Amino acid sequence: MRKYLSILSDMESKISEGQYRPGQKLPSVRSAALTYGCSVSTVLRAYAELEKRHAIYSVSQSGYYVVDRPKAEEDASVSTMIDFSSASPDVNVFPYLDFQHCLNKAIDTYKYELFTYGDPQGMEKLRHTLVSHLAGAQVFTAAERIVITAGAQQALEILTKMPFPGGHSAILVEQPSYNNYLQLLESEGVPVIGLTRTAAGIDLQALEGHFRSGHIKFFYTMSRYHNPLGTTYSAEQRKAIANLAAKYNVYIVEDDYMADLGEERGYDPIYAYNRTSHVVYLKSFSKIIFPGLRLGAVVLPEHLLQTFKAHSSYGDTSLLSQAALEIYISSGMYERHKQKIYSQYEVRMQSLNAAVQRYEGTGLIEAVPGGGGIYKLFKLPQTVNLERLIRRLQERNIHVVSGKLFYLSDYLIREKFIRISISRARLDQIEEGVRAIVEEVKREVGNSW
Repeated sequence: MRKYLSILSDMESKISEGQYRPGQKLPSVRSAALTYGCSVSTVLRAYAELEKRHAIYSVSQSGYYVVDRPKAEEDASVSTMIDFSSASPDVNVFPYLDFQHCLNKAIDTYKYELFTYGDPQGMEKLRHTLVSHLAGAQVFTAAERIVITAGAQQALEILTKMPFPGGHSAILVEQPSYNNYLQLLESEGVPVIGLTRTAAGIDLQALEGHFRSGHIKFFYTMSRYHNPLGTTYSAEQRKAIANLAAKYNVYIVEDDYMADLGEERGYDPIYAYNRTSHVVYLKSFSKIIFPGLRLGAVVLPEHLLQTFKAHSSYGDTSLLSQAALEIYISSGMYERHKQKIYSQYEVRMQSLNAAVQRYEGTGLIEAVPGGGGIYKLFKLPQTVNLERLIRRLQERNIHVVSGKLFYLSDYLIREKFIRISISRARLDQIEEGVRAIVEEVKREVGNSW
């Protein structure tokens, strides 16, 4: 079963990335069996599934060929724009057919249940399915402590506005951090404190000082595949953060929204080291399936559950979407699609790292080290005018994101950088895009090398 899924994922990736072009003949069944080290029947099963998904078609006595894409899709795939800015999944790998099947199955299975108000905590069957799903990420909980939300963003808004035990009001955030959440905090006038995070992590003594002060409501953190850094806390730091939260009775809100986009061995979230119920765990599904799904889950300590539910907006999440997601996960489709997305992003990140290595040492860019996920941060010389650089790149049809967006407006300890995302950058564009960035940075600093 696992071999069949890996072949299917690899073939879909090669078709999506253009290694197999529309109309091109695929390797024969016997040749593919030798390549993958499996039986002919396993390859036939993978090819049959690809044919079912309208990705390939068979010609009697000839073999299997890649289906021609619609003209609009072809035009999009050969776009000259290099998109290093978008954090959304690649539209070419959205699981349209699978999820359509799950939607139809949900209607057949649940019928009238989908058109009632339902449980404000979220569909019970989905929450029970998530118990097993989250356990794979070392997040062990009960269905009663899971609340389904309209994405992780809604969960963050509720947590920000609801009272926490102790009555503290200040929220501690990493700097840099998730720009949309920083905007929410500042627009709502929430007391917020920044704490510098670098590729090496955070200063644990500084963190302890903030916790000891008695002012912190919770510490918001992205423990792995941080946005915008792209980095992950070491196991020692994750354990230390959990221990400090327990010691000083401060809560952690752990946004693990990219948990499914990596294969780090031995990775346990901060939640896994939580022995005193001081960690709130956030899970998103939009980065794997598609943004429009707008479903997330929050795992809450029991003593926060009723307060969170009281501040939730009733009926924000579609029961049909929840039912379809439950089928998508329990059927194994989610796991297969996750592996497909991961393998594609891994290849793109490897290409980005290889391109960076050609230019590091020139003094023009310095890439923050980090593997997995979709982000990489390019540090720039202080003499670079960031707005002008981004404008010049846009003139060359290359889109990146300014590092200024990821800081609180009054935070003074800043690094000058641009954030690079590979989720919608085609594999054949990455080298060209990095070269153009280096050329424009060189133009900015007036260097010659």
